Amino acid sequence: MVAWRLLFAVPLLLIVTAVMFALAKVSPFDPVRQYLGDRASLTSSEVVEQIRRNWGLDRPVLEQYLTWLGNLLRGELGDSRSLHRPVAEIIGERLGWTLLMVGLALVLMLVAGLVVGTLAAWRENSWLDRAISGGALANEAAPVFWFALIVISVFAVRLGWFPAGGLTDPAATSITPGDVAHHLVLPCLVLAVSQSSWLVLFARESVLGVLREDFVVGARARGLRERTVLVRHALRSALLPYITLIGVRMPELVTGAILVETVFSWPGVASVSVEAALAVDFPLLAAVTLLGTLAVLLGNLVADVCHVLADPRTVADA
Repeated sequence: MVAWRLLFAVPLLLIVTAVMFALAKVSPFDPVRQYLGDRASLTSSEVVEQIRRNWGLDRPVLEQYLTWLGNLLRGELGDSRSLHRPVAEIIGERLGWTLLMVGLALVLMLVAGLVVGTLAAWRENSWLDRAISGGALANEAAPVFWFALIVISVFAVRLGWFPAGGLTDPAATSITPGDVAHHLVLPCLVLAVSQSSWLVLFARESVLGVLREDFVVGARARGLRERTVLVRHALRSALLPYITLIGVRMPELVTGAILVETVFSWPGVASVSVEAALAVDFPLLAAVTLLGTLAVLLGNLVADVCHVLADPRTVADA
């Protein structure tokens, strides 16, 4: 299964990169004009065309794509036109901070989603169930950036418990684990909560379905305690479809990370994609887009592998 998924990833990545180049070609924004900024009106057309030739923008789009693809296979991502640094260096500096925030948020949302969804199923049709289900639906409808601004207003501005953004305090001369952890609380919490609604609702429906199965009814008939029935019987069987949902939600997790990093000024890879888009910095934007696609593919692969490990019958059925 892993081999087939990896083989399928190759043409998919080629399609994504080809579409990315096609969109850049038809884009109304001129990267040279965007690069020059206020100097564009003062720069002669000869200089503009020289920059265009230096960047290879005067060549056909197919030739540009093949050149970029060849450089990619050699590990060369080019230089950022807006940050004036190698793209690989920018990604290398920021990737670890994104993985830290997204990894912690992913663990938090999975555990919290499963626990809260199970509580709602356990108390079906009670006030707790209605509160959890209604809160999850309202949370799903709320934009991530709006929720982040509310959290900043309450916990950073009014209460002053946590900083409003950044990696460390402005006066800090070094990066310490305690300072990073203090700044990580709000963005990690916002990302986890904003992406956990469907996990809560799905866990609730999955546990409710298992609770109606014959083996659960039989366990109750044998006099087992309700907590034992829920944890050892129902919850274990409900985990299989819950694991599958993790891979499906990966695209929204990537999108949420972009918004959260931007609002909280977290120095990760996701936030730099916004900077690259605003500056029409195609080398950096192309690399970040490719990295986001790889993250989605890897998330789906990991979810499928976990599903097979939890239920080996999946491979036999396939």
